[in-house]
Amino acid sequence: MEALIKFVQDEFVSKNKFEDFKAGDTITVYYEIKEGEKTRTQFFRGVVIQRRGAGASETFTIRKMSGAFGVERIFPINLPAIQKIEVNKHGKVRRARIFYFRGLTGKKARITEKRR
Repeated sequence: MEALIKFVQDEFVSKNKFEDFKAGDTITVYYEIKEGEKTRTQFFRGVVIQRRGAGASETFTIRKMSGAFGVERIFPINLPAIQKIEVNKHGKVRRARIFYFRGLTGKKARITEKRR
């Protein structure tokens, strides 16, 4: 059964090619929003909290600060509305899922940049 599901996903689901990123990286996601008949491009810039799943069902979570509130958004990696993903900074973290980042404030909430 799993082989059949994997076959269907590989054949019929369109895959987007983006720059490689992981948890701790600061990225900007440009995605298309439809309002009635009009479409516009909006961006969401923040730190990647996690990447989850594999293949066609892979998702990633981004967290940004909007004023004093933290805002998180989950994007499927194969969402047709995503136009491009820019990696702004590569962060140096020791975990694949940095949920502890939610509880940090001030200078503790900074992620050191990885030199490339």
